[in-house]
Amino acid sequence: MLSLKFIQENPDWVVERLAVKEFDAREIVDQVLELYRKRNETQNEVDSRKAEMNKLSKEIGMLFKSGKTDEANTAKARTAELKESIKEMDQEFDRIDEELMELQVQLPNIPSELVPAGKTAEDNLVVDEGGVKPELGENAKPHWELAEQYDLINFELGVKITGAGFPVYKGWGARLQRALINFFLDQARENGFTEVQPPYVVNEASGFGTGQLPDKEGQMYHATVDNLYLIPTAEVPVTNIFRDVIVDAKELPIKYTAYSACFRREAGSYGKDVRGLNRLHQFDKVEIVQVAHPDKSYEVLDGMVSYVKSLVEKLELPFRIVRLCGGDMSFTSALTYDFEVWSAAQERWLEVSSVSNFEAFQANRLKLRFREEGQKKPQIAHTLNGSALALPRIVAALLENNQTPEGIRVPKVLVPYMGTEIIK
Repeated sequence: MLSLKFIQENPDWVVERLAVKEFDAREIVDQVLELYRKRNETQNEVDSRKAEMNKLSKEIGMLFKSGKTDEANTAKARTAELKESIKEMDQEFDRIDEELMELQVQLPNIPSELVPAGKTAEDNLVVDEGGVKPELGENAKPHWELAEQYDLINFELGVKITGAGFPVYKGWGARLQRALINFFLDQARENGFTEVQPPYVVNEASGFGTGQLPDKEGQMYHATVDNLYLIPTAEVPVTNIFRDVIVDAKELPIKYTAYSACFRREAGSYGKDVRGLNRLHQFDKVEIVQVAHPDKSYEVLDGMVSYVKSLVEKLELPFRIVRLCGGDMSFTSALTYDFEVWSAAQERWLEVSSVSNFEAFQANRLKLRFREEGQKKPQIAHTLNGSALALPRIVAALLENNQTPEGIRVPKVLVPYMGTEIIK
């Protein structure tokens, strides 16, 4: 979240920049400024009354010793009044502080100067593309038909067991899932990421730390009895490893990777764009997370974009990279690049990764800091993450783009993991 000091020092700029995200922040910022002023006034008054009370406390003993009993009792009565008023003002301070927090969490992250203007995905800026779109011919099948033909994925069985959006992978379909997960994890480790295996459920503090709560609670599965949330991405538990932590600046950047199942309610999603693997409630993903020095976080972001690009290239998938416009960005991101791969049978681009720099937004919530050598005061770090990669739409594109009369061709990099060059 944005710090109160930052908002107080840059109110007009905050309003101007958040307008790029199609967010009108003026009313909230004005309320923050007023409450910030009241809180400071309250704190100053508390400090003044505490100083007066301390002075009187020292004088009372001296007055009693010198026989000035009436004056001593008057001073005692005054200290009692001060003590009670300080208690009331402390409560008022806490109330104001709570109101300020409620306002703070309503403000999205400030978009980077690199973020293009725009309201929808149509306004995103294509910054890179590669690969060759395959020519499949008239008899090309979408992945859901291929999944049935080759007995790879059973969508109906998933509906029986759980509900729509929870497919059952079978045979070569299950092996393809495992092959992709292992390939992505191996690639991440080879590129300096430390693998971790996090929990799949998190508490409220973790959801708040990465910005899912209170913004996206309606999209998360909530285990109400224990007040825990199923993770929508491994970003949440992995980034929260660093909650309330001060790291040594020499350790930066810290690079973690994790595989996890991901759970998203996807409320309100319907239509042709959700068919098959296009949109699921449960899916597999390998995530990469970095904690970076503020001076180098955009250099780190560029490196992460290049890394994810290398993955889609190795999978031989036609791709494009888009820089999200303000209106299409997430609540927490300062700059996001989406990766899309071409789905040849559907003839459409499918998003398979978002790579984002959150700057200090998550770290402020997490109280994630770093300390430079020789300095006592720690500084707020920057956090970044990206999908590397999410499996469902990768699988959809692989099945569709590699279909042949003989079977489904397996990309060369996956052959050692699959044990076959073609799925028949």
